[in-house]
Amino acid sequence: MTTRTFVARGAAGVVVLAVALLVVGQVLGQPILLGYVATGSMEPAMDAGDGFVAVPSAVAGSPSEGDVVVFDAQELHGGELTTHRIVEETPEGYVTAGDANPFTDQGGDEPPVSDEQIVAVAWQPGGEVLTIPHLGTAIMGVQGTLESAYGAVASVVGVSTADSHSLGSVLVGFGIALFGVGVLLERAGVARREATRSTARENVYAFWGTVALVVFVIVALATAAMVVPAGSYEYEVAVTESPTDDPQILAPGETTELTREVENAGYAPVVVVHETGGGLEAQPGSQTLGPRSDGATTLSVSAPEETGEYTSSVGEYRYLAVLPPALLVWLHGIHPLAAIAAVDLVLVGVVVVAVALLFGRGDFRIRSPGDHIPLSTRLRRRLRRWR
Repeated sequence: MTTRTFVARGAAGVVVLAVALLVVGQVLGQPILLGYVATGSMEPAMDAGDGFVAVPSAVAGSPSEGDVVVFDAQELHGGELTTHRIVEETPEGYVTAGDANPFTDQGGDEPPVSDEQIVAVAWQPGGEVLTIPHLGTAIMGVQGTLESAYGAVASVVGVSTADSHSLGSVLVGFGIALFGVGVLLERAGVARREATRSTARENVYAFWGTVALVVFVIVALATAAMVVPAGSYEYEVAVTESPTDDPQILAPGETTELTREVENAGYAPVVVVHETGGGLEAQPGSQTLGPRSDGATTLSVSAPEETGEYTSSVGEYRYLAVLPPALLVWLHGIHPLAAIAAVDLVLVGVVVVAVALLFGRGDFRIRSPGDHIPLSTRLRRRLRRWR
């Protein structure tokens, strides 16, 4: 392989990876290493369409004043993800604003931002956001083209276009996956014989390259199955001197119990871990759900001694039950990413061992009948096999 070819393929791989991370981040509702701004609210730090490196909140830790964060807004942009700067920290939460906006988000309808709402922090080496110019513009352009094409086709066949944005993201991701498969297979395969003699064989794919592709797909699906259903849920209680029968309207110091239904819609057993705070406790703190089953956890809420309205939150984390539940809960206690990584490592080991046992460790060969055989002959041979 020449240096020029190597550089070209490397650049193409970087572009594909960047687009894939952006699209998967949209599907999961959280930036994965890369994000972008769609408007000019963060100018001059970030122009509309600029990309940036997004550090997950679980890794970045608690942000501070001056940090640019991506948070799950309640009112802004219809409740979608918003990228703005923290301008103040208050007991109620963070006050945020776009650099180009003359007012804060909380000056409007958006309440103070809590730690649970923040999903990522923009990487700011030297205090300035590291931007990737026009990355978001390219992604939005591709999505817009696909959505327009889908809308045109849908209007002809009479299909609803209500989910065209989601479908556009799925189509982009599907195209990236196909392109990635092609690149990986080409990299795993042996080069064709051209001007010089070579011992290479056509249609032969290296064992570890093929296994790596299978592992990538399985781990990606498994990680999505653990990340997508997870989230944080809030419960509001009103503390008053005149409580009612409503379990969320309490007297000062009173304790009530709420029931939260937990469902596993998948075909693999999962371990669900509940993290609580703000006077909220969950029993059980973790539970194992079988395929397509559900369960319940009891939330005990203790009202403060002072009257007012209070919000408590419970974080729900899910892990595929490929390890003992107690071990997954222990790993979660270290960090949620530790539990996810352990599950992924187990799946990698299972896939590698299964492929090696079923197919051996030799290279894979996809046989081709050759172009010299007429199409009619090929069809007759295939029909004879089906008889």
